[in-house]
Amino acid sequence: MTRVSILIVALFVAGAVCGTASAQDTLKKIKDTGTITLGHRDSSIPFSYYDDKQQVVGYAMDICYKVVDAIKAELKMPKIDIKLNPVTSATRIPLMANGTIDLECGSTTNNLERQKQVWFATTHFVTANRFVSRKSANLKTVNDLKGKTVVSTSGTTNIKNANEINVAKKLGMNIIAAKDHAESFLTMETGRAVAFFMDDILLYSLVANSKKPSEWVISADALTVEPYGIMMRKDDVAFKKVVNGTINNLYKSGEINKIYGKWFLKPVPPKGINLNVPMGASFKKVVAKPTDSGDPKDY
Repeated sequence: MTRVSILIVALFVAGAVCGTASAQDTLKKIKDTGTITLGHRDSSIPFSYYDDKQQVVGYAMDICYKVVDAIKAELKMPKIDIKLNPVTSATRIPLMANGTIDLECGSTTNNLERQKQVWFATTHFVTANRFVSRKSANLKTVNDLKGKTVVSTSGTTNIKNANEINVAKKLGMNIIAAKDHAESFLTMETGRAVAFFMDDILLYSLVANSKKPSEWVISADALTVEPYGIMMRKDDVAFKKVVNGTINNLYKSGEINKIYGKWFLKPVPPKGINLNVPMGASFKKVVAKPTDSGDPKDY
């Protein structure tokens, strides 16, 4: 091996070590900078989105703010500046991995594949992949979508699932990838697609906030189980202990019921619509016995 080759290998190893160290030191990063950066979505109602005053609000945001309070206590820092960084389905994992954001507060499915890249906190919601379409189109099952154009959001488990179903069932669907949920719904609303694959809770929100909610219907069949979790960097044991401890305490104390009720059982901005989605059996099970599993079988 030449001297140049040895130097290159040495630099590579040093970089890998530094990368691993930084990935495991979120608490130190926060303490040193006095800042935590929260990744958020722009239209994932009611989890993480901009309200009518362009403020970032939502169910996941409220949970993340509780985590920030716990970090203040852990680090004995009465004040930590919170930076808000918008993310999309496509950018959320890369921005977490490269250190741009410290927590991702949104509607991200925790699964075994993603756990190879990032870690997830205790599950804070359980939903399912379904599709929405116009009632007049009479599209009841995925088989009714054969040969048709559908849409889903880029970087989501939903578009991956739609592609898998398309191949497995030989449906010949044309699947459009939109940049975010709002664009996906608009693609269907304007007739460029007949159906939109997404987590049912997000579909309920989009339909409720649409111009004519009565025009739309969400499929009865659940295609997959989707447990949501707040993302953090992989292999950061100390940080995850604080995050999970905070969420688990919310469940144990019953405070989660107040937070849940605020976003799912009462009117929410921007239009003051009540989604009226009671806590489901799968999530009640998580509250009683917290888990951060990425295996659908555990829900």
